[in-house]
Amino acid sequence: MDEVTFKSDTVLSDVHLYTPNHRHLMVRLNGMGQPVFLSQFKLLWNRDSQTDSRAEGGRHGMGPAEQTPPSGPGSTRPPLGSGCSRDATSQEGVGARLDEDGDLDVERRPRATSDSEPAEPPRDKVHPTILTQEEDDPLADEARESSPQDIIRIEHTMATPLEDVGKQVWRGALLLADYILFQRDLFQGRTVLELGAGTGLASIIAATVARTVYCTDVGADLLAMCQRNIALNGHLTAAGGGAVKVKELDWLKDDLCTASLSLRAERVQHGFSFTDPEVPFSWSQEDISDLYSHTTILLAAEVFYDDDLTDALFRTLSRLVHKLENACTAILSVEKRLNFTLRHLDVTCEAYDHFRSWLQRLERLADGRLRFAVEPVEASFPQLLVYERIQQLELWKIFVEPVA
Repeated sequence: MDEVTFKSDTVLSDVHLYTPNHRHLMVRLNGMGQPVFLSQFKLLWNRDSQTDSRAEGGRHGMGPAEQTPPSGPGSTRPPLGSGCSRDATSQEGVGARLDEDGDLDVERRPRATSDSEPAEPPRDKVHPTILTQEEDDPLADEARESSPQDIIRIEHTMATPLEDVGKQVWRGALLLADYILFQRDLFQGRTVLELGAGTGLASIIAATVARTVYCTDVGADLLAMCQRNIALNGHLTAAGGGAVKVKELDWLKDDLCTASLSLRAERVQHGFSFTDPEVPFSWSQEDISDLYSHTTILLAAEVFYDDDLTDALFRTLSRLVHKLENACTAILSVEKRLNFTLRHLDVTCEAYDHFRSWLQRLERLADGRLRFAVEPVEASFPQLLVYERIQQLELWKIFVEPVA
């Protein structure tokens, strides 16, 4: 494969768009025929590395920052205002050339001949490394060199149609994972439900401290990717003692997860058992009972890019919290995306505005049973994953409590 080209109607991964090509490791094709890549993310467990992680996070996947030559005593850099006439004169004897204005003309060596081993490959084209079962996995080798507890490995796509963007890694999931790592006590021993989990990154991080995490989304291909990522990171979840259960939860169905129960009950009548492998990622009665009895935290990251999906998410959230036996907290991650629209002839954030309108609607909701309180989370907590934390990333908390 010489190069990978993307169609104009595909959505590119923001996280991997500027990642050096040697990290683009294509491992397989999924059930949709889409290339699946494997990336690893560094976990900075040591909070003393907060300053370093922010510096690295702002340049995730970029080359090393340009270093300004030092000035002052012992420096080879001339002081400001000293000019370069002395240097130009001294080099004339060794073949220095001047342009027509008398400035020093520095000849640049061609990159191809001067840099036999460049620091990183060029970014104009993506040249993935295709792995087979017989070949060694370079990521595995790199992971073995460092502590396994410092690496999270995620299979993902890098370019998909809009309906499959859940297969990509998004910054909102990394921000949510950062918050989980920062607020470990909040998740300790809890039962957590993630809605629209995508690749499962946030669910995996939550399982390092939570008792049980229900990692939910829709679509067999996407859920299989979630299951694969959970298996890849068993060293992280096993250390925390948490269990991750991948389940299908369709927001567009009024009965939510009970739909799979109905199907399974029907299969039981025809001789199928509750563990029927023909119904992958479905719910057992025990799962649903545990979900409603013990869940106290709900998560959702980067699922607010489409108004219809946002409507479905908040309706699902409302139905769920009315069935939970305990007060709960929903933690939502969103990226404020700016777009120029012909309808407004201006830069707007329509998807974000629709999301905010739902938060306001929840605060005004008075059904006599539950009270919703909404507050933003200041994104000043330490960055414990290496990625680019941009200002447009936001976290919101929704506290749901019974009306006294």
